[in-house]
Amino acid sequence: MLNKFKPVTPGLRGTVLVSKKHLSKEKPVKSLTKPLHSTGGRNNQGKITSRRMGGGVKRKYRVIDFKRNKIDMKAEVIRNEYDPNRSAFISLLKYEDGELRYIITPKNVNVGEHLISGENVDIKNGNCLPLRNIPVGTNIHNIELKPGAGAQLIRSAGSSAQIVSKESPYVQVKLISGEIRHLNKNSKATVGEVSNPDQKNVKLGKAGRKRYLGFRPKVRGVVMNPVDHPHGGGEGRTSGGRNPVTPWGVATKGKKTRNNKKTNNFIIKRRKK
Repeated sequence: MLNKFKPVTPGLRGTVLVSKKHLSKEKPVKSLTKPLHSTGGRNNQGKITSRRMGGGVKRKYRVIDFKRNKIDMKAEVIRNEYDPNRSAFISLLKYEDGELRYIITPKNVNVGEHLISGENVDIKNGNCLPLRNIPVGTNIHNIELKPGAGAQLIRSAGSSAQIVSKESPYVQVKLISGEIRHLNKNSKATVGEVSNPDQKNVKLGKAGRKRYLGFRPKVRGVVMNPVDHPHGGGEGRTSGGRNPVTPWGVATKGKKTRNNKKTNNFIIKRRKK
């Protein structure tokens, strides 16, 4: 659900934000939070290695259970919360033995529902089980690349993947990018889509709200001088006069940077032709 605002200020005129009325207003569980330090894009020598980072609102990191390794133990959804560190919402689970854990909220999972992780549990939104036991065609998220390593794929708001086929010892999964790849049949995944599908429709409305998120202004190369950027200089307005490059002359916008040849044989269909 989206919130639109009356244009009582210039910044609110185009603003569209996700409604958080259904989320808990309680503070996060203290034992499940860690301090998070901002780097401002600088390395251990104080030099900027990632540009356009800095500022931003202080936040605590919520420890998320990506492994779901409490097997065959029911957990009740106590509340759904906002997490400033990711686009999806998070849910607080209370297990039968009293332990509390955070998970990424699956779509349409409400407070009071019971979720479970195991080998042969029901195919229900929020339940976690190995890929080999999930029917073909099911939408899944929070997918492990290696069994037991914890979920690495499909964790952002509104995303989901689909099981295409099973051929031992692998399962073919179609990712949201269009890529189809082999994954180990013993890797775990959670049934359903990730919550907050409206995140893609958010319009921040003003530069200041981008600054709250930790982004600093971006200056185009074509408006710089030649000493500062390969695209700089020229009489009048120019479009750069060469293929797009970084300030250090390395090709950008479309240059392939993938160098992990070990996993090439797991990719059946690439996201780009």
